[in-house]
Amino acid sequence: MGGFLALCAAATFALNNTLMRRGVLSGSVIQAMAITVPFGVPLMFFVALSLGALPALDDFTLSNYAAFSAAGIAHFVVGRYFNYRAVQAIGTNLSGPLVESSILVALVFAVMLLDEKLTIIKIIGIILVMAGPLMITETGNKNAKAHAKEELAFTPKYLEGYIYSLLAAVAYGFSPIFVRISLENKNWHASIAGGLVSYVAATIVMVLIIVLFGQIKNVSQISWTTARWFCGAGFFVGVSQLLRFIALAFAPVSVVSPIHRSSLIFRLIFSYMINRKYESFASGMIAGTITSIAGAVLLSMSVDIVRESLNLPAWMDPIFNWSWP
Repeated sequence: MGGFLALCAAATFALNNTLMRRGVLSGSVIQAMAITVPFGVPLMFFVALSLGALPALDDFTLSNYAAFSAAGIAHFVVGRYFNYRAVQAIGTNLSGPLVESSILVALVFAVMLLDEKLTIIKIIGIILVMAGPLMITETGNKNAKAHAKEELAFTPKYLEGYIYSLLAAVAYGFSPIFVRISLENKNWHASIAGGLVSYVAATIVMVLIIVLFGQIKNVSQISWTTARWFCGAGFFVGVSQLLRFIALAFAPVSVVSPIHRSSLIFRLIFSYMINRKYESFASGMIAGTITSIAGAVLLSMSVDIVRESLNLPAWMDPIFNWSWP
């Protein structure tokens, strides 16, 4: 159940990024944040009310509220801002594999804080996940010269896009750790209620940012066409985060986070359908995406499954039985 929900979360998250790409072509990132972050509050409240999850709020301790709030601010404000800036600079296809390297951050903290183990399969998966973004970066560097000689529907800003993608990866890597800590020994009702807490905390912070940094005029000047793209993105990212929170109640971070990386392939599909003129589909980019997905698949598999599937000889048992720490 956790794996299936994580896969659904990946698909809806990819659709969010695809719609967001169209929105930021004409609108600003702050305008996008002003719509998509608050959008999650009524969505999560309606789901929590419909499924009887609101009473779970009474069982939360102060530390639960703090952890869910930290997860919301890290993911919905910090991570989303950097992700949207990256999408605006280089598109969702080029930024996606770099942003999805957040799994490395998540795994490091899962090992340090949640007593999860690293195995030889996970190490190979990590290498592949890291190789994918490197291939994407190399493709971008080669394409930069070509873009100078031909007129495209958009001009990628590679350095800016890479920096924001990596910053988003760090923020996205932190958030599932806070969620998993808060959901220890709790059911899926608590995960929905926790999602509501996270969105409320993120919305409060977002409102403060808009007011304190004088962005009210900027937000009010958004066009209706742009607003529709952002509303669509807000809806699907809200659904995605709802599914992700529930998935984390059923499965550990080391399973949910890798499966969620399959959003990369969904991004390619949706981008080709909706944003063909505003995305890169270079062969190196596609190869890097497939490499990252292969690494994510390995990270989601147990050693026993791999050993049984490949029918490995007995002398390799010590290698596959190794774990750290």
